[in-house]
Amino acid sequence: MSETVKVLGISGSPRRHGNTETLLDAVLEGAREAGADVEKVVLRPLDYAPCRGCNACHKTGACIIKDDLTAVFEKITAADVLAIASPIYSMGITAELKGMIDRAQYFWARKFILKNLYFTDEHVRRHKGIFISTAGLGWENVFDAAFPALTAFFNTTGFEYWDNVIANDMDRYGGIAGHPTALAEAREKGQKVVGLVRELQAPGKTGA
Repeated sequence: MSETVKVLGISGSPRRHGNTETLLDAVLEGAREAGADVEKVVLRPLDYAPCRGCNACHKTGACIIKDDLTAVFEKITAADVLAIASPIYSMGITAELKGMIDRAQYFWARKFILKNLYFTDEHVRRHKGIFISTAGLGWENVFDAAFPALTAFFNTTGFEYWDNVIANDMDRYGGIAGHPTALAEAREKGQKVVGLVRELQAPGKTGA
C-alpha cells in the first residue's frame, strides 16, 4: 500500500480568508477528499525575519536565524506536495512570501556550495509544487513576474514545479466567489495531484 500523501499549503497573503487563501483552501479541500494528509500554514501571524545576507549558511549549511520559519521549513521538507499561495501585489508576490523564499538560501548553500544536499530525479518527480494566485487585473501577463521566484524556490527545495492554479480579473468578478470556474478547478487540481503522487509512490514507479 502506498504511503499517505502529505500536502502542505502555505498562504502568503497578508489578508486572511481573501481571494487567494480561499483558492488555496479549495486545492487543499480537493487533496483532502483524495485521501491526503493536509496541513495549512498562514505566514501572516508568524514571527520571522527576512534573510540578513550574512552568508553564514554558506559555511554551515544552516540559517543562523531561529524563529517561526524554522518549523515551517521542517514541514516543507516532510511534504510530498507543496501548494504555495500569494496574491499579486505590485506585479509580484507578497513581502510575506518573498521573505520566506529568501530564507531558503541555506538550501541553496547546501546544494551548490557545500554540496551536501542532493535531490535525485526520482525524488523531484515524486514531489510536486503548485503555485496558487489571484490578481485584480485582467491582464494575461499579470502573474509573469511571480513565476521565476516560485521556480527557484521549488527547484531549491526539491519539488517539481507541477502546475499553477491562478485566477485574474478579480475586480471584474467581485472576488473569487464570483469566478465561474476557479474554485471547482482548484478542487480538481488538488485531487489530481494527490492521485498522481500516490501513483508515483507505488513500488516500481519512478515517473519516467
